Amino acid sequence: MLHIVACIKQVPDTKIIKMNPKTNTMDRRTAPAILNPYDAHAVEEAVRLKKRYGGIVSVVTMGPPPAVNAIKKCIEIGADEGYLITDRRFAGADTLATSYAVTKAIEKIAKIKPVDLIICGKMSIDGDTGQVGPGIARRLDIPPLTSVNSVVDINQEEGYAIVHRKLEDGHEVVRSTLPCLFSVEKTINEVPYSPLPNIIKAARYKPHIWSVDDLEGVDIKQLGLKGSPTIVSKVWAPQKPAGGTFLEGSPREQVEQLLSVVLEKKELFEMKGEI
Repeated sequence: MLHIVACIKQVPDTKIIKMNPKTNTMDRRTAPAILNPYDAHAVEEAVRLKKRYGGIVSVVTMGPPPAVNAIKKCIEIGADEGYLITDRRFAGADTLATSYAVTKAIEKIAKIKPVDLIICGKMSIDGDTGQVGPGIARRLDIPPLTSVNSVVDINQEEGYAIVHRKLEDGHEVVRSTLPCLFSVEKTINEVPYSPLPNIIKAARYKPHIWSVDDLEGVDIKQLGLKGSPTIVSKVWAPQKPAGGTFLEGSPREQVEQLLSVVLEKKELFEMKGEI
Protein backbone atom coordinates (compact mmCIF):
# COMPACT_ATOMS: atom_id res chain seq x y z
CA MET A 1 0.00 0.00 0.00
CA LEU A 2 1.30 3.41 -0.96
CA HIS A 3 1.74 6.10 1.65
CA ILE A 4 1.48 9.44 -0.13
CA VAL A 5 2.18 12.71 1.67
CA ALA A 6 0.76 15.88 0.12
CA CYS A 7 2.34 19.17 1.22
CA ILE A 8 -0.18 22.01 1.29
CA LYS A 9 -0.47 25.66 2.28
CA GLN A 10 -3.28 27.95 3.38
CA VAL A 11 -3.06 31.23 1.46
CA PRO A 12 -5.05 34.45 1.10
CA ASP A 13 -7.33 34.60 -1.92
CA THR A 14 -5.21 36.78 -4.22
CA LYS A 15 -8.24 37.60 -6.39
CA ILE A 16 -9.65 39.65 -3.53
CA ILE A 17 -6.71 40.73 -1.36
CA LYS A 18 -5.62 44.38 -1.28
CA MET A 19 -2.29 46.08 -0.64
CA ASN A 20 -1.75 48.30 2.39
CA PRO A 21 -0.67 51.66 0.87
CA LYS A 22 1.23 52.67 4.03
CA THR A 23 3.26 49.50 4.57
CA ASN A 24 3.31 48.26 0.94
CA THR A 25 2.44 44.76 2.16
CA MET A 26 -0.53 42.48 1.56
CA ASP A 27 -3.39 43.17 3.94
CA ARG A 28 -4.37 39.58 4.70
CA ARG A 29 -7.47 40.77 6.56
CA THR A 30 -9.03 41.88 3.28
CA ALA A 31 -9.31 38.37 1.83
CA PRO A 32 -10.44 34.96 3.09
CA ALA A 33 -7.88 32.19 3.59
CA ILE A 34 -8.17 29.30 1.13
CA LEU A 35 -6.37 26.09 0.25
CA ASN A 36 -3.68 26.96 -2.28
CA PRO A 37 -5.25 26.00 -5.67
CA TYR A 38 -2.15 24.16 -6.91
CA ASP A 39 -2.14 22.12 -3.69
CA ALA A 40 -5.79 21.17 -4.19
CA HIS A 41 -4.77 19.49 -7.45
CA ALA A 42 -1.86 17.80 -5.65
CA VAL A 43 -4.21 16.33 -3.04
CA GLU A 44 -6.71 15.28 -5.71
CA GLU A 45 -3.94 13.46 -7.60
CA ALA A 46 -2.80 11.76 -4.39
CA VAL A 47 -6.37 10.58 -3.78
CA ARG A 48 -6.65 9.28 -7.35
CA LEU A 49 -3.40 7.35 -6.94
CA LYS A 50 -4.68 5.93 -3.66
CA LYS A 51 -7.81 4.65 -5.43
CA ARG A 52 -5.72 3.32 -8.32
CA TYR A 53 -3.05 1.48 -6.34
CA GLY A 54 -4.34 1.33 -2.77
CA GLY A 55 -2.88 3.15 0.19
CA ILE A 56 -3.38 6.20 2.37
CA VAL A 57 -2.95 9.94 1.86
CA SER A 58 -1.57 12.21 4.56
CA VAL A 59 -1.41 15.99 4.24
CA VAL A 60 1.02 18.25 6.07
CA THR A 61 1.25 22.01 6.37
CA MET A 62 3.02 24.68 8.38
CA GLY A 63 1.05 27.72 9.47
CA PRO A 64 -1.00 29.42 12.17
CA PRO A 65 -3.75 27.47 14.01
CA PRO A 66 -6.50 28.49 11.49
CA ALA A 67 -4.62 26.44 8.85
CA VAL A 68 -6.60 23.45 10.18
CA ASN A 69 -9.31 24.65 7.78
CA ALA A 70 -7.06 23.93 4.81
CA ILE A 71 -6.45 20.44 6.19
CA LYS A 72 -10.18 19.89 6.57
CA LYS A 73 -10.63 20.88 2.93
CA CYS A 74 -8.12 18.17 2.01
CA ILE A 75 -10.11 15.64 4.04
CA GLU A 76 -13.12 16.70 1.96
CA ILE A 77 -11.18 15.94 -1.19
CA GLY A 78 -10.37 12.46 0.13
CA ALA A 79 -7.20 12.60 2.26
CA ASP A 80 -7.02 10.29 5.26
CA GLU A 81 -4.86 12.12 7.78
CA GLY A 82 -3.74 15.71 8.34
CA TYR A 83 -0.78 17.17 10.22
CA LEU A 84 -0.31 20.83 11.16
CA ILE A 85 3.00 22.12 12.50
CA THR A 86 2.34 25.44 14.20
CA ASP A 87 4.57 27.45 16.50
CA ARG A 88 5.64 31.09 16.79
CA ARG A 89 9.19 29.92 16.13
CA PHE A 90 8.14 29.05 12.55
CA ALA A 91 6.99 32.64 11.89
CA GLY A 92 8.66 34.67 9.16
CA ALA A 93 10.06 31.62 7.36
CA ASP A 94 11.19 31.97 3.76
CA THR A 95 11.22 29.01 1.36
CA LEU A 96 14.49 27.66 2.79
CA ALA A 97 13.25 27.64 6.39
CA THR A 98 9.83 26.36 5.31
CA SER A 99 11.30 23.38 3.47
CA TYR A 100 13.40 22.58 6.54
CA ALA A 101 10.42 22.64 8.93
CA VAL A 102 8.16 20.62 6.63
CA THR A 103 10.93 18.08 6.06
CA LYS A 104 11.20 17.54 9.81
CA ALA A 105 7.44 16.96 9.95
CA ILE A 106 7.61 14.46 7.07
CA GLU A 107 10.43 12.61 8.82
CA LYS A 108 8.20 12.19 11.87
CA ILE A 109 5.24 11.09 9.72
CA ALA A 110 7.52 8.53 8.03
CA LYS A 111 8.22 6.95 11.43
CA ILE A 112 4.48 6.33 11.80
CA LYS A 113 4.32 4.81 8.31
CA PRO A 114 7.13 4.89 5.69
CA VAL A 115 6.52 7.42 2.92
CA ASP A 116 6.61 6.26 -0.72
CA LEU A 117 5.70 9.48 -2.51
CA ILE A 118 5.46 13.20 -1.74
CA ILE A 119 3.24 15.46 -3.86
CA CYS A 120 3.26 19.27 -3.82
CA GLY A 121 1.53 21.90 -5.87
CA LYS A 122 3.76 23.59 -8.43
CA MET A 123 3.81 26.78 -6.34
CA SER A 124 1.74 28.86 -3.94
CA ILE A 125 -0.26 31.77 -5.31
CA ASP A 126 1.02 34.14 -2.61
CA GLY A 127 4.70 33.41 -3.27
CA ASP A 128 5.03 32.04 -6.82
CA THR A 129 8.52 30.66 -6.17
CA GLY A 130 8.06 26.91 -6.68
CA GLN A 131 11.04 26.35 -4.34
CA VAL A 132 9.60 24.52 -1.32
CA GLY A 133 8.90 21.20 -3.07
CA PRO A 134 12.40 20.81 -4.56
CA GLY A 135 13.83 22.05 -1.25
CA ILE A 136 12.08 19.23 0.61
CA ALA A 137 13.34 16.68 -1.94
CA ARG A 138 16.91 17.96 -1.56
CA ARG A 139 16.77 17.69 2.23
CA LEU A 140 15.33 14.16 2.05
CA ASP A 141 17.83 13.21 -0.70
CA ILE A 142 15.12 11.95 -3.05
CA PRO A 143 14.52 12.80 -6.75
CA PRO A 144 12.34 15.89 -7.42
CA LEU A 145 10.11 15.69 -10.52
CA THR A 146 8.79 19.18 -11.26
CA SER A 147 5.98 20.38 -13.58
CA VAL A 148 4.29 16.97 -13.56
CA ASN A 149 1.06 16.98 -15.55
CA SER A 150 0.40 13.23 -15.81
CA VAL A 151 1.25 10.16 -13.74
CA VAL A 152 1.69 7.17 -16.04
CA ASP A 153 2.55 4.46 -13.52
CA ILE A 154 3.59 3.85 -9.92
CA ASN A 155 5.20 0.46 -9.32
CA GLN A 156 5.81 0.03 -5.63
CA GLU A 157 7.13 -3.53 -5.94
CA GLU A 158 9.85 -2.58 -8.41
CA GLY A 159 10.27 0.86 -6.84
CA TYR A 160 9.72 3.31 -9.70
CA ALA A 161 7.36 6.00 -10.98
CA ILE A 162 6.80 7.17 -14.56
CA VAL A 163 5.41 10.64 -15.22
CA HIS A 164 4.99 13.23 -17.94
CA ARG A 165 6.65 16.59 -17.25
CA LYS A 166 5.31 19.72 -18.93
CA LEU A 167 7.74 21.56 -21.20
CA GLU A 168 7.32 24.77 -23.18
CA ASP A 169 7.08 22.86 -26.46
CA GLY A 170 5.55 19.56 -25.31
CA HIS A 171 6.30 17.06 -22.55
CA GLU A 172 8.95 14.57 -21.54
CA VAL A 173 8.53 11.09 -20.08
CA VAL A 174 10.59 10.56 -16.91
CA ARG A 175 11.16 7.41 -14.88
CA SER A 176 12.29 7.86 -11.29
CA THR A 177 13.06 5.63 -8.35
CA LEU A 178 10.78 5.65 -5.29
CA PRO A 179 10.51 7.43 -2.97
CA CYS A 180 10.42 10.67 -4.93
CA LEU A 181 8.66 14.03 -4.96
CA PHE A 182 6.25 15.42 -7.57
CA SER A 183 5.36 19.08 -7.92
CA VAL A 184 2.27 19.14 -10.10
CA GLU A 185 0.61 21.45 -12.59
CA LYS A 186 -3.05 22.45 -12.36
CA THR A 187 -3.64 20.63 -15.64
CA ILE A 188 -2.95 17.26 -14.02
CA ASN A 189 -6.61 16.84 -13.06
CA GLU A 190 -9.92 18.49 -12.24
CA VAL A 191 -10.92 18.78 -8.59
CA PRO A 192 -14.58 17.69 -8.37
CA TYR A 193 -17.16 18.70 -5.77
CA SER A 194 -16.70 16.72 -2.57
CA PRO A 195 -19.27 13.99 -1.77
CA LEU A 196 -21.44 14.46 1.33
CA PRO A 197 -19.74 11.70 3.40
CA ASN A 198 -16.37 13.42 2.91
CA ILE A 199 -17.85 16.79 3.93
CA ILE A 200 -19.27 15.26 7.13
CA LYS A 201 -15.96 13.52 7.86
CA ALA A 202 -14.04 16.78 7.34
CA ALA A 203 -16.36 18.71 9.67
CA ARG A 204 -15.68 16.22 12.46
CA TYR A 205 -11.99 15.66 11.73
CA LYS A 206 -9.33 16.88 14.17
CA PRO A 207 -5.85 17.16 12.63
CA HIS A 208 -2.67 16.18 14.41
CA ILE A 209 -1.10 19.40 15.70
CA TRP A 210 2.63 19.53 16.45
CA SER A 211 4.86 22.30 17.80
CA VAL A 212 8.61 22.60 17.32
CA ASP A 213 9.10 20.58 20.51
CA ASP A 214 7.14 17.65 19.03
CA LEU A 215 9.60 17.30 16.14
CA GLU A 216 12.93 15.50 16.45
CA GLY A 217 16.43 16.78 15.81
CA VAL A 218 15.38 20.33 14.99
CA ASP A 219 18.01 23.06 14.70
CA ILE A 220 16.21 26.16 15.96
CA LYS A 221 18.62 28.37 14.00
CA GLN A 222 17.15 27.03 10.76
CA LEU A 223 13.55 28.00 11.63
CA GLY A 224 11.57 31.18 11.09
CA LEU A 225 13.35 34.49 10.59
CA LYS A 226 16.60 33.14 12.02
CA GLY A 227 16.75 30.45 9.33
CA SER A 228 15.66 32.73 6.48
CA PRO A 229 18.47 34.34 4.47
CA THR A 230 15.93 35.94 2.12
CA ILE A 231 15.10 39.53 3.05
CA VAL A 232 12.26 41.46 1.41
CA SER A 233 13.47 45.06 1.51
CA LYS A 234 10.41 46.59 -0.11
CA VAL A 235 7.08 45.59 -1.65
CA TRP A 236 4.87 47.91 -3.66
CA ALA A 237 1.93 47.82 -6.00
CA PRO A 238 2.83 48.57 -9.65
CA GLN A 239 1.61 51.85 -11.08
CA LYS A 240 -1.45 51.65 -13.23
CA PRO A 241 -0.66 52.32 -16.90
CA ALA A 242 -1.83 55.64 -18.28
CA GLY A 243 -4.92 55.55 -20.45
CA GLY A 244 -4.65 55.66 -24.23
CA THR A 245 -5.43 58.63 -26.47
CA PHE A 246 -8.44 58.52 -28.75
CA LEU A 247 -7.88 59.68 -32.31
CA GLU A 248 -10.66 61.86 -33.59
CA GLY A 249 -11.67 63.40 -36.89
CA SER A 250 -11.61 62.02 -40.41
CA PRO A 251 -9.46 58.99 -41.33
CA ARG A 252 -6.84 61.33 -42.82
CA GLU A 253 -6.76 63.46 -39.69
CA GLN A 254 -6.42 60.35 -37.49
CA VAL A 255 -3.50 59.07 -39.59
CA GLU A 256 -1.76 62.45 -39.28
CA GLN A 257 -2.26 62.38 -35.49
CA LEU A 258 -0.86 58.85 -35.31
CA LEU A 259 2.20 59.77 -37.42
CA SER A 260 2.97 62.75 -35.22
CA VAL A 261 2.90 60.51 -32.13
CA VAL A 262 5.17 57.93 -33.79
CA LEU A 263 7.65 60.56 -34.95
CA GLU A 264 7.68 62.15 -31.50
CA LYS A 265 8.46 58.78 -29.89
CA LYS A 266 11.18 58.12 -32.48
CA GLU A 267 12.88 61.42 -31.70
CA LEU A 268 12.69 60.67 -27.99
CA PHE A 269 14.39 57.28 -28.42
CA GLU A 270 17.09 58.81 -30.69
CA MET A 271 17.88 61.38 -28.00
CA LYS A 272 18.30 58.57 -25.46
CA GLY A 273 20.48 56.59 -27.88
CA GLU A 274 18.16 53.58 -27.72
CA ILE A 275 17.78 53.17 -31.49
